[in-house]
Amino acid sequence: MANVVLLCRVSTNRQDYHRQVAELTQFCAQSGWNICKVFANKVSGAKDIEERPEIQELIEYVKGNKVDKVVCLEISRLGRNTLEALKVIRLLTDNGIALYVKNYNLCTLNEDGKPNAVASLICTILLEIAQMERLTIAERMASGRKQYIERCRAEGIKMGRPSTYRKSEDKYKAQYGKEISLLRKGISLRNVYSLTGTSINTLRRLNAFV
Repeated sequence: MANVVLLCRVSTNRQDYHRQVAELTQFCAQSGWNICKVFANKVSGAKDIEERPEIQELIEYVKGNKVDKVVCLEISRLGRNTLEALKVIRLLTDNGIALYVKNYNLCTLNEDGKPNAVASLICTILLEIAQMERLTIAERMASGRKQYIERCRAEGIKMGRPSTYRKSEDKYKAQYGKEISLLRKGISLRNVYSLTGTSINTLRRLNAFV
């Protein structure tokens, strides 16, 4: 029975990675794979490895434990930065650990433990596509914002939130429950930022609820 770990990721606090965990858990059970640990986070896939605590924890874990595969739902869960994602694949390969991408049934190592050249090539292509998608989304958002600003200026519409706007304490607690819990444990703002991706300014505001 293969020992595996799951790698799941979503980009924003509004998204939920539990669907990925559930789907991969069912798949591993059907495949007869033993899940040792789940690594999941809400963080942009464009960030460097050093800025993604779940990747750092995963790498440390697989180095010190008997793990055969890292399983993810799709290659973009590894990241949308091609070079950074390839670094992770290289680190896994150097430690004799395969990356398995479920939606394409890709495994970076063959049964004999040697690198699968075809799978590695396809992963690189898919990562490039994922990176292009991220750039396209960013361009569309920038274009949409520019058009919105131009329209508001042309029509004399005041932009931004009303000066009286203030998010309620209940909304803060509902949206940032994890962050508040970490702050209550005495974890520093910088470390909470590293774990959650929530900005330092927002964490300073959350300190009022600790």
